[in-house]
Amino acid sequence: MPRLYCATPLNAGAEIDLPEGAARHVQVLRHQPGDTLTLFDGRGGQWQATVLAMGRSRVQVRVDHHEALEREAGRAVWLAAGMPANERMDWLVEKATEVGAAGIVPLHTAHGVLRLQGDRALKKQAHWQAVAQAACEQCGRNRLPEVLPVQEIARWLSAPAPDGLAGEPLKCVLSLADGTRPLGEVLAGAAPDRPVLFLSGAEGGLSPAEDAQARAAGFVPVTLGPRILRAETAALAALTLAAL
Repeated sequence: MPRLYCATPLNAGAEIDLPEGAARHVQVLRHQPGDTLTLFDGRGGQWQATVLAMGRSRVQVRVDHHEALEREAGRAVWLAAGMPANERMDWLVEKATEVGAAGIVPLHTAHGVLRLQGDRALKKQAHWQAVAQAACEQCGRNRLPEVLPVQEIARWLSAPAPDGLAGEPLKCVLSLADGTRPLGEVLAGAAPDRPVLFLSGAEGGLSPAEDAQARAAGFVPVTLGPRILRAETAALAALTLAAL
């Protein structure tokens, strides 16, 4: 049974047309009136629905009943990441969503080679949000992580924490400098429901200046161990440790 995201708020008994992308998915699967679907609107839980009518580009469904089912991590974990090159950012957004990230912040950093401005940055943000949506549909999450606009790391570090982070988050930066602590040790000392904000660099990690600015902004420098990891691997490993 396919799981599809519907941005329109869902209510029992409502008869609605599926959004274009979801409708196309149902048509490709050759569903027919009377078939059942699972829908979610990002407000929590999921809905069972029945196909009422199929058109050339239109799929009408009836929303039947709500299931209060959640598959979220025990605490909110946000990832702020220097954007890796090529399609690796797509991969990171997809896997971070599957692991349970509550939000993702793409950052321009000194060592990053991917540079996005203006319309191109907006298009990439929309693309990554769609990647997160598809990952939620696949992995069973009923709440979409928010992918924020691309930002410069210096400006982001001087701004307040993202709105989606309630309370005072534990802020950690994956650091190559001396004086780091094992990430597992830092997490073990925090309340299990305390939100976490991770910062990691692109290829080559953060520059010394960026690392120093992060520490000055209250980020605890942490390490994942002695091995050298790719930028996207390191970010995902840190995210997984916090979301378990």
